[in-house]
Amino acid sequence: MNHTVQPFKISPQAQDWTVVGVATALWLTAYNVIEPFADWLSYDLLALPQGSQLGESLAFFFYDVPKLFLLLGGMIFVITLLQTFIDTQKVRVMVEKRGEGVGNLMAALFGAVTPFCSCSSVPLFIGFVQAGIPLGVTFSFLITSPLMNEVAFVLLIGLFGWKVAGLYLFSGIAIGVISGLILGRLKLERYVEGFVYNIKPRANVEMLEEQLLWSERIHRAWDSTKEIVGKVFWYVIVGIGIGAFIHGYVPQDALTGIMGKSAWWSVPISTLVGIPLYSNAAGIIPIVSALLDKGASLGTVLAFMMSVVGLSLPEVIILRRVLKPQLIAIFIGVIATAIILTGYMFNLII
Repeated sequence: MNHTVQPFKISPQAQDWTVVGVATALWLTAYNVIEPFADWLSYDLLALPQGSQLGESLAFFFYDVPKLFLLLGGMIFVITLLQTFIDTQKVRVMVEKRGEGVGNLMAALFGAVTPFCSCSSVPLFIGFVQAGIPLGVTFSFLITSPLMNEVAFVLLIGLFGWKVAGLYLFSGIAIGVISGLILGRLKLERYVEGFVYNIKPRANVEMLEEQLLWSERIHRAWDSTKEIVGKVFWYVIVGIGIGAFIHGYVPQDALTGIMGKSAWWSVPISTLVGIPLYSNAAGIIPIVSALLDKGASLGTVLAFMMSVVGLSLPEVIILRRVLKPQLIAIFIGVIATAIILTGYMFNLII
């Protein structure tokens, strides 16, 4: 009697977890060798003198590029995997049911966990207004979303540690909540373009909670990681290039004099300079790192970063489609003031 031997098969879920395990081991290995590799590439292979401006710039570039991409790829995968357990539609319904205060906090927290830049968060902001959510609550989301995303948080952890990243997270959410409360109390609905309120919101449809297998969650996290890293790829490269130039060629005394704690005007000037610029967190944080290496104060540099990512010119242009100039001016003024106060706070406590 013949017995057919069944081949051993690995389930798709086991295959996915095996790939994740191998990728984790490779990630840890790569993260531990990038610094000596950058030094070897700059000072041995290219034979640049240690301490030279070009050598320091290239070593900074060769180290930070793989380091930041490893941090982005690893941490964003974990964060987006966790996001598969968050039902954004339920969060939105919960925000709609809350008044000011609790609603502002929920909107700010929702903005902190959604991976939107200042421009991509505007359409969702418009949807909130059309759905009848209070204007101050919608502003809490619009303010927090670009300031606090996983890219900014991950890079801050990698470059400055958990303490600075935690303070930045707290301050970003606080700015969103407080600014939203202020804007809501001012009763500025008359400065929203009329057509926004004339659009009928879509009927609420109950969404069945989606039950995903772990393999599906892993695939979604991987797809999101590829998408996010792909979107910020050139921002990271350009940002690190600028940071490398600052690291190697800009004199420390020059930056310390402009962006140090001793100059009281450094925080507001840095905030104003950042408003007309546009970048995302991935592009600006490497520049922040280089500025800090040169002696700039943390609060001043973070105020500059907040104004770049949270008050960008493209965002203002898009908002002009739905907000009148008076409200845009008030919006910029309130956020800029909050950012300046946050910069002073960081300079005082760190």
